[in-house]
Order: sequence, then structure tokens, then C-alpha cells
Amino acid sequence: MRGYKAILFDLDDTLLNRNEAVDNMFLLILEKFYGDDNHLAQNEMLRKFKEYDSRSYGYGDKTIVFESLFDEFPPKYRIPRNEIQDFWNHYFPQCFSINQKTIHIVKRIKEHVKVGIITNGTTQRQKAKIMTTHLNNCFDIIIISEEVGLSKPDKRIFELALNKLHVQPETTLFVGDDIEKDIGGCQNANIKGIWFNPHKDKNETEIKPYAEIDSLDRLLNYFP
Repeated sequence: MRGYKAILFDLDDTLLNRNEAVDNMFLLILEKFYGDDNHLAQNEMLRKFKEYDSRSYGYGDKTIVFESLFDEFPPKYRIPRNEIQDFWNHYFPQCFSINQKTIHIVKRIKEHVKVGIITNGTTQRQKAKIMTTHLNNCFDIIIISEEVGLSKPDKRIFELALNKLHVQPETTLFVGDDIEKDIGGCQNANIKGIWFNPHKDKNETEIKPYAEIDSLDRLLNYFP
């Protein structure tokens, strides 16, 4: 594989489709707190829920997401504020599913090089997502920011992965969707960053990825 020894992946919105999981979480909230009947404002509620979730992305505490939704669209049953975080931690990881094509691609790559995950987030939730989708069986190492006390784009979390895999930065690729945290971060550690950009967003930064792909199967092109 062109002399590469390892590939590292981001988790959310790279290996896993977080947007689909948010949709599933919303349907669960609708069922549990608003009743089984179709809510007249369901589409608007989903739009606002995603807006609130987007604002809190990267933060562990999701209480404000629920509180904002409930304030604007009063539910039949309102979960106590002190129970919201436990509810999110328990149910949100269960809302994720894995595309079997992704599993196939990772396994193909693993036949040639070492593979790992570096993800920002809380240990409990990220581990639960990984276990739910059986990704724990596919990777040589999995590094979660809360667990190691470092988070992307800090170059030290990438260097930690290199040390664990016993590889050099020049023989390693990193694949992620966040141009600043993923690509900028890995490049600070002298790792080539491949920007996963399925929605073909415009790069508004000065960061120049080593490559850009809109589908993970494009990674197979790196094989000889």
C-alpha cells in the first residue's frame, strides 16, 4: 500500500453516520415523551432538535438539547432534568448502526496495514457506539479522548496512536470528516490527512488535505 504501515480513522461522521443516529434518537424521544400519535409539528421538531444538537456537538452534557426542545414543544411527559444525561448516554449509542460496506472496506485494508480509531468524546458513549456496531473487532487500537486526556486537534493524541502501533508518521494516513480537528490535527503530527467529505462541502480553511474522498471505498485505490 504505497509503503504505508497504518491507517487511522475518525469515528463519528466517518465510520459511523451520526446524522442517522440523531434521527433515530429523535424518534425515540417522540415515542417516549410525546406519545405514539404523529405530532403535527414533527418535521419542525426534528429540524430544531438537530439544530440544538449541532450547537452542543463536542460537549458531553446534552441536557440543553432536551430542555430546548421541551421548552419549545411541550411534551406529554417531561423527563426530570437530572435524568436527561443518563437517558442520552444509555439510548444514543443504541441509535447507531454500521454500514456493512464500511466493515468490508476496513477488513480489506487491515489485510495490508494496521488500523486504528481516534475519536473525541466521552469514554462511556464512544465505547458503547463501538460495541453496538461491533467495530471493536475490526481495529488494532481505539483511542478515546476522554480516556487518554487528549483530544483532536492536539497532535499528541495522534502521536499516542503512532506509538501504540509502532509506526512512523510518514507511513501513516488519517481519515476524518472534520477539516480542522481531523486533518489539521493529524498534519500537525506529520501524518497525511485524507478528508472524508461525502457532502462535498467547500473547504473554507487554509488547511490542505493530502487527499479528499466522498466515499470510503476510495481508500481501496491506495492499494497497489
